[in-house]
Amino acid sequence: MKLTKISPIIQRKLTAVLDSCSSIAPIVADITRAGGRALLVGGAVRDLFLCRVVKDIDIEVHGVSSDLLEKILRAYGPVDYVGKAYGVFRVHPSAIDWSLPRADKPGRKPDVTIDPVMNIQEAFRRRDLTINALGIDLVTYELIDPFGGLADLQHKILRATDEKLFAEDPLRFYRVMQFISRFEMVPDEALDSICQNIDVSGVSVERIEQEFEKLLLQSERPSLGFRWLSKIGRLRDVLPELSSVANTPQDPIWHPEGNVFEHTMQALDAAARIEYADATKKLVLLYAALCHDLGKVLTTHEVGDRIRSTGHAELGVPLVKKLLARITKKKEMSDAVVVLVKYHMAPVQFIEDGAKPAAYKRLAAKLAPYASLQMLGDLALADKLARNPRGQEPKTGTVHEVSLFLKKAHEFDVLEQKESPVLLGRDLLDV
Repeated sequence: MKLTKISPIIQRKLTAVLDSCSSIAPIVADITRAGGRALLVGGAVRDLFLCRVVKDIDIEVHGVSSDLLEKILRAYGPVDYVGKAYGVFRVHPSAIDWSLPRADKPGRKPDVTIDPVMNIQEAFRRRDLTINALGIDLVTYELIDPFGGLADLQHKILRATDEKLFAEDPLRFYRVMQFISRFEMVPDEALDSICQNIDVSGVSVERIEQEFEKLLLQSERPSLGFRWLSKIGRLRDVLPELSSVANTPQDPIWHPEGNVFEHTMQALDAAARIEYADATKKLVLLYAALCHDLGKVLTTHEVGDRIRSTGHAELGVPLVKKLLARITKKKEMSDAVVVLVKYHMAPVQFIEDGAKPAAYKRLAAKLAPYASLQMLGDLALADKLARNPRGQEPKTGTVHEVSLFLKKAHEFDVLEQKESPVLLGRDLLDV
């Protein structure tokens, strides 16, 4: 197995990451004195080479037993067992994982064998993708890359480290989906083939939810993962409500971009560009963009030479609920998405109809407490920008009607919340 020194630039970035926790260097030194070898592994190494922020530090320790590793770690604080049976420890209050090489046998209750002397290549083989099967020796600063992961990173290719082992864990199907969006990489043919046939019916909603949230919140182009599901023929299995709109046409005068699925993908990417300080609100907006036109599959029909989808926003609510139930268990989030979808046509209609202040206040009350007119306006903006007939990216800029709607909502003091109740004389008497 070829070992190469990491570049000075990567080494400086690595040093900055390791310096974030003062105990790493002395623990590594103790492990080395005990005859072990400490390797930075997985996503941390990948993110270093992608010049991304390293959030999770995972250090795999070879050559020392579980008891000895625990003894070394205890010298630096209380040891938390993230999964003692899996050979994963943390020194409180640090969030750094110190793990031992292991072999897993698939199943609802996986059979795990910890093997401190396992060959590094075999230890890395259990990782899902080659871009995650990378390691850096924390003493020599050598890159360990037994499966060509660095080259795959450079060429933006997703490839299974071991095709047989990959297929044993169906959650990896969803990891591929979100990696496609987050890193804008493309699976090779072999990985596409595996994912076309892997049975994902046993993956819990809670695990699926985590992968969808990563896809939506950590991607500049979240549509890529959904486009991939459609490409390999799995969208109908994972999200049949979304798959149905792929065959739903739109009036080319209003929607030159094409069918409802294409429009939805552009709207999703347009929503991803809108900045939110609150991640929960951003997630609600993205889910709403994903679901906003599901009702068109029920309402689309031809009137003369035009295509109409009258009432699709409200009639699509049951489909929105069904889709969300497949990928999230957060009821308040689902309620927020539903109400945004139900009223997503309102911003432009309000401007066209010259709606009065009372109408804005009533609408804000209908959205509360789950959503706001600001979020509704953001959804309407994403909807309007998703009309690019040239390519798959949404348009940029502003939309006059939406900007005016938000301005008026601000003027009427209901942009972020519903109108505060008026205090009446009888209320004071009650007090």
